[in-house]
Amino acid sequence: MNAIITAPDLMNALAGERPPLLLDVRWQLGGPPGRPAYEAGHLPGAVYVDLDTELASPAGAAGRHPLPDLSAFAAAMRRAGVGRDRRVVAYDGGQGWAAARAWWLLRWAGHPDVRVLDGGLPAWTAAGGALTTDLPGEPEGDFVPEPGALPLLTADDAAALARRGVLLDARAGERYRGEVEPIDRVGGHIPGAISAPTAENVTADGHLLPAERLAERFAELGATGDAEVGVYCGSGVSAAHQVLALAEAGIPAALYVGSWSEWSADGSRPVATGPQPG
Repeated sequence: MNAIITAPDLMNALAGERPPLLLDVRWQLGGPPGRPAYEAGHLPGAVYVDLDTELASPAGAAGRHPLPDLSAFAAAMRRAGVGRDRRVVAYDGGQGWAAARAWWLLRWAGHPDVRVLDGGLPAWTAAGGALTTDLPGEPEGDFVPEPGALPLLTADDAAALARRGVLLDARAGERYRGEVEPIDRVGGHIPGAISAPTAENVTADGHLLPAERLAERFAELGATGDAEVGVYCGSGVSAAHQVLALAEAGIPAALYVGSWSEWSADGSRPVATGPQPG
């Protein structure tokens, strides 16, 4: 699956007869809202999408970033101009996590052609791309979600997959091991899960590793085309980027959206600590 697009290729696509719709999904965990950064300068024609309010439901027992209400998500995407027959490119500030969340949600909801700008906004400006403060006037789109195009895991599904397949934990290694936990109720990981930090899928400047290197990395973790693979993180955001990286490597994977924020909120669920899956 070709889930990413380079900045030069995006420039060519925008100059073509059927330019893609651009979604600006800048967001930082615990950071300031992304809209002020968008208003200060964004890719020409890009529409801002708020991860916390448009790509997720309010935080609660289902985690910090549960699936959005489907009708609300559909309305937000149509307001942004998303149509089923128009290509979509999502970008963020360079980390790729937020853009990948938009990519995953749209693909899960049945959109056939969504990509993430590799390297995000910094890659665009490094390639000579201009920014603007002009607000676009995109007509309302006609996107109608048909969920289920990508596989989704519940907490019980994730527990079972960790036993019969490969469940990857996309968080930083110290959170997986339970050495630190800055956000959730308890530290550690789902028993049987394997540590696979999302940050190791990208170069120092935020570009995704080549597909062959990603395939090698995932194969070393046991994730191949022959294994059933699932991914979780803290709240279903960085794990979406891991699913994207797996897709680039030719490995289908299911996403546990509730992730550790849902799992750890239930005191009855087991927790493993240390470097081993447990």
